[in-house]
Amino acid sequence: MSSLPVEPVPSPTPLAAVRSGVPEHGEPPKYFQVKQKIDAVLEELGPGAALPTERQFADRFGVSRMTVRQAIRELRLEGRVQRSGRSSVAGRPKLVQPLTLASYTEGVRRQGREPGRELIEFERLAADAALATGLQVEIGAPVYHLERLLLADEERVGLESTYLSAARFPALIDEFDPTTSLYAHLRGIGVVFADADERIETVLGSPREVQLIGTSPALPMLLLNRVTRDRQGRPVECVRSLFRGDRFSFTAHLTAEEE
Repeated sequence: MSSLPVEPVPSPTPLAAVRSGVPEHGEPPKYFQVKQKIDAVLEELGPGAALPTERQFADRFGVSRMTVRQAIRELRLEGRVQRSGRSSVAGRPKLVQPLTLASYTEGVRRQGREPGRELIEFERLAADAALATGLQVEIGAPVYHLERLLLADEERVGLESTYLSAARFPALIDEFDPTTSLYAHLRGIGVVFADADERIETVLGSPREVQLIGTSPALPMLLLNRVTRDRQGRPVECVRSLFRGDRFSFTAHLTAEEE
């Protein structure tokens, strides 16, 4: 069975902050003013272009290198600036992932990027209390744990752990290629996805997660926990996905509830 078509979710245009960051009393901090000026330079340079040095920015804007360094640090956390060797370059636009029942592969390809996955673990575990509740199995029941690095154009952008009932999918570890889309595989064996509950929060990665993704311990991450169900209401998977906050944003289409 081929993958079901997924309608793209339009992304709203980001709006500028009210009064450009000016506090209620007085002028914005000097580093913030410099940050805005550097941000304008980034728009002129375009993605991937090398930035002037801290000293060049300091001379250009008449401030200290420490002020420039703080401004660039914030821009790096926001994904506007990236490291390239020992230099800093203008960052690429963030990947915009819709909150829909589409796979990571489908979402990234829609944006003209090449998705990829790198296998970390594919193992059989005993379900703890949380997994037993999420997958509706007994505590201690066998589950598969699939942990993979998420790539976009070969850049590490996230880390995903997926848990599935081994009793429901006994041949998964033998038949599934972990470098490909799990959703496409499950659809191919007859699973029809219906709905999911998802929770999103910001976290800092653990030392292991930071090492695997290859980023800074100070970089905020977006953590998604999801339980996906089929048309019969049975849980298909429990997923824990960690995305780089400087490389990802998420969109959702909202509708009003009937009163």
